[in-house]
Amino acid sequence: MRLFPGIDPTTWFGGGAFAVEGKVVLITGAAQGIGAALARAMHARGAVVVLSDVDEDAVRATASEFGPRTLAVRADVADREEMAQRIAEVVERFGRLDVVIANAGVTPVPATLRSMNPKEFDRVMGINLTGVFNTVHPALDHIVRSKGHVVVVSSCAAFAPGAGGSPYMMSKAAVEQLGRALRVELAAHGASAGVAYFGIVETAMTHEMLDTDDLGRRLDAMLPWPLGVRITAEQAAHSVVDGIARRAPRTIAPAGWIPYSLLRGAINVVLDGKLAADATMHDLIRSIELRR
Repeated sequence: MRLFPGIDPTTWFGGGAFAVEGKVVLITGAAQGIGAALARAMHARGAVVVLSDVDEDAVRATASEFGPRTLAVRADVADREEMAQRIAEVVERFGRLDVVIANAGVTPVPATLRSMNPKEFDRVMGINLTGVFNTVHPALDHIVRSKGHVVVVSSCAAFAPGAGGSPYMMSKAAVEQLGRALRVELAAHGASAGVAYFGIVETAMTHEMLDTDDLGRRLDAMLPWPLGVRITAEQAAHSVVDGIARRAPRTIAPAGWIPYSLLRGAINVVLDGKLAADATMHDLIRSIELRR
């Protein structure tokens, strides 16, 4: 049952139709997982897809599945000059750039703020937040010119407390604000932007973080239904692609996170206090800190 009859709650109030057929689309972090699924979905809808990833061999292997209308490029989103150069090369080759999906991201080694290595904090923020800026900034003149669309990938983790993995939550909350500002700014030029939020998506990164690690399994077990519901990379990708077709300001998948998003101001006041007093959480924090 939809929260708002007649409206797809995963996209929320799109800004008009946007046909991707024939458009040039750049996707970062496209070698595997959600990025690769996004590339497949956009290609299936007739877009020219540029797959970008720091792993050159892997991204070329993924792109080789698609055939025509595809280009694979090696780029590190944390390298500002390299990203600007790759954007320029894409525009030189295709004559335009219509859609950018800033998807590349990493998770940190589990640690508290007291126990974490500052270099790990910098690594996560450099890819997840600064990497989004490095991807989007050199593309914006082209997006304005084509009246295109930008998607920045945040996370439902941006809604929740970040104990034990705060750099990830912090970076994704900041990306949310980047996307919201960008939407307002681009609207003045007839272009648009949206923020994509995912809960738990079945990817290699998720498996390593939540399924093979004891602390990850304990954390996963603490998530109440429906927040612990998992979706496939394909389901995540299709929520974004459908949102692009509507110029949606936001997409959330799975839909169980929508009430949390709407009510997080009130929920988090209660949740923060509950977790701060929870003995199970205390044990988990101590276990994380013993690893350092």
